[in-house]
Amino acid sequence: MATISENIKRVRAKQGLTQDNLAKKANIKYSTLTKIEGGVVTKPSVQTIQKIAKSLGVPMEELLK
Repeated sequence: MATISENIKRVRAKQGLTQDNLAKKANIKYSTLTKIEGGVVTKPSVQTIQKIAKSLGVPMEELLK
């Protein structure tokens, strides 16, 4: 089972977005995104996951599975 960090990285890379692009698009701090993708933050807030999912155009469940 993939982690949320792996799922975000996979979808972001598939869309050709950099971490900086995604952070700006999701209106979250770059450092927050890098901590989530790096596995430092393993349980980001629901609001943060929603922002990332919306910016990637995928349902939140896609990032959580």
